[in-house]
Amino acid sequence: MLDDDRFFEVRRLIFNHVRSPSLRHIRDPNTLDTLARQIVRECASRQKLWDKWSEERDRLIRMAAPSWVPLDELREYLNGLPGAALTRTDVAQRLRAVQDEEHSWPDERLQAGCVDLFKREKSDGTAMPAIVWALQEHIEQEEQRLRIEQEERYREWREQDRLAREQRLLSGADCGWTQLRDTADWHCRMKNGRTYRLAPTKDKRWTLHRVAALDDQSGPVLGTYRGRGDATKAVSQMAYQPEPRW
Repeated sequence: MLDDDRFFEVRRLIFNHVRSPSLRHIRDPNTLDTLARQIVRECASRQKLWDKWSEERDRLIRMAAPSWVPLDELREYLNGLPGAALTRTDVAQRLRAVQDEEHSWPDERLQAGCVDLFKREKSDGTAMPAIVWALQEHIEQEEQRLRIEQEERYREWREQDRLAREQRLLSGADCGWTQLRDTADWHCRMKNGRTYRLAPTKDKRWTLHRVAALDDQSGPVLGTYRGRGDATKAVSQMAYQPEPRW
């Protein structure tokens, strides 16, 4: 069994899956479905359709699938491996099929970096398999960098949005639930000018208060709720009903 090349390919698929730094990604049902489909395809007799593709050729092109390896350079190297001569179309269409199977397409944002790395390694005399593996490492690092940058942009956007909502609240304008800086409470103001405050409790619930000002800590309690969503439903009803003079 260990001599079967499919064993090593399935092992590679599983190894690449668990390399993800995100436990949530590893457990994601859609990701697991994709992995299962890849394993089933690998265990099937895939060589019937792609009879020019030996295990060595197929393993290399799968590694090259998410990167930007020049097609003619890749074809030239593959034709140096055992097997029938490959045309440019053979390589292009096999590459496309692998990308579709594994849902692994090159990221256009990484194209320039991949091309530069390929040219540099090629001029140094690095062998094609080593270049392909180096490109894979480069892509993993760049994808991590892009994720971090995206998360940072999202945090900046959220902070800018929070500051804008805070300014609306402080200026007396209507606004949805807004958390002022350095406080655990949330405030909202309805169209009729009524202001409400949500305060967290020790048992992870929320108490709803009707307040006269943002610094009012003595407003009457209108109810206790499991989450802000429940409180929002209550406010949307009571905000336009007559209220007692507290």
